Amino acid sequence: MRDKVILTHKFVEFIPRELDANTIYVSITYATAIHNCCCGCGNRVVTPLSPTDWKLIFDGRSISLEPSIGNWSFPCRSHYWIGNNRVVWSDQWSDDEIDAVRKEDARAAAAYFDRNNTGKTEGSFSSALKTVTKKGKSSLKRKIKNWLGVKTPN
Repeated sequence: MRDKVILTHKFVEFIPRELDANTIYVSITYATAIHNCCCGCGNRVVTPLSPTDWKLIFDGRSISLEPSIGNWSFPCRSHYWIGNNRVVWSDQWSDDEIDAVRKEDARAAAAYFDRNNTGKTEGSFSSALKTVTKKGKSSLKRKIKNWLGVKTPN
């Protein structure tokens, strides 16, 4: 059983260079939340807030993020939920489960943007997503991490 982790949250405009332990920083301006991995490995976890990524719930006292946070690109491969400032650990996932979720996330994002893409032909985001994936370009999450200067494992 993992240790009980309780987080504090700070609403900021800009993410600080050094992150306090057990603190999640939320920038509404940049629609991003960042924290150090809750397992203690020290990796920065970037969660972009958008209709196709994570959703932040603030009840006036605590925050929750949905969906779960799967740090499958990190050596720790930790997987957890953040609900009411508390970390709830989840089971480890197999490579097949991770691949299936990544494919479904890409499909859902493409469908979302296709529905909301005005003035352009249907399927243009899907086509762009397939092209980017085939060329091995960075995902939106990776681009945000790069922009923020966050190192991610390959």
